[in-house]
Amino acid sequence: MSIASLPAPPYYVVCFSSQRTEVEDGYGDVGAAMVELAEQQPGFLGFESARRADGFGIINSYWRDEDSIRAWKAVVDHVEAQRRGRADWYRRYEIRVALVQRAYGFEAEPVTLR
Repeated sequence: MSIASLPAPPYYVVCFSSQRTEVEDGYGDVGAAMVELAEQQPGFLGFESARRADGFGIINSYWRDEDSIRAWKAVVDHVEAQRRGRADWYRRYEIRVALVQRAYGFEAEPVTLR
């Protein structure tokens, strides 16, 4: 996974923090399918994810506006993935939606050895 390349703000972020169960049963395949599906949605800008060995993870998805987020939440395959998540894959999760008004970063110059 890499850091998402995003436009200048403003845009929205959906932060999905979760604690996994031990159940795998298609989790990776469904997750990959959801990324591909999200990338096809109007207003999708990018995503970033990380998961620790203990099952705690965070997925940030970035969107142009709140209407795009609402539309994504209602996509039929995404609704089914949400149902599976509650039934099988997540012990707990929290979703937070925020407006990004400012963003900045840093990238080190590559070091060449002589």
